[in-house]
Amino acid sequence: MKIAINFILTLVLGVVLSLFLPWWAIMIAAFVSGAIVRLKNVATFFAPFFAIATFWFVNAWVLTSSNDFILSTKIGVLLQIGEQPILVLLITALIGGLAAGVAGIFGNQTHAILAKDN
Repeated sequence: MKIAINFILTLVLGVVLSLFLPWWAIMIAAFVSGAIVRLKNVATFFAPFFAIATFWFVNAWVLTSSNDFILSTKIGVLLQIGEQPILVLLITALIGGLAAGVAGIFGNQTHAILAKDN
């Protein structure tokens, strides 16, 4: 249950903060949700990872589908992965997910240090 709460909180905070802040707003969202909803083991990383990866993939899909994937196709060629826009979207989601996962761990550890419940 805590994993779902962390996932939803990270997703909602990420969407709201991304309206006003640059790309790193997702790290703030993952940090805050990691500090509020304490998780254990690998869930500390993977709950914010999948929340932000989902958000960035859907957001990138919506933005790039409006121009028939022209830009993502050109970025795929630039990255030498071929003309595969879906792969560019997956790489985008992976990068966002990694940033959020690390921030989630940092938030969790910060809470543990401040609460002295190591």
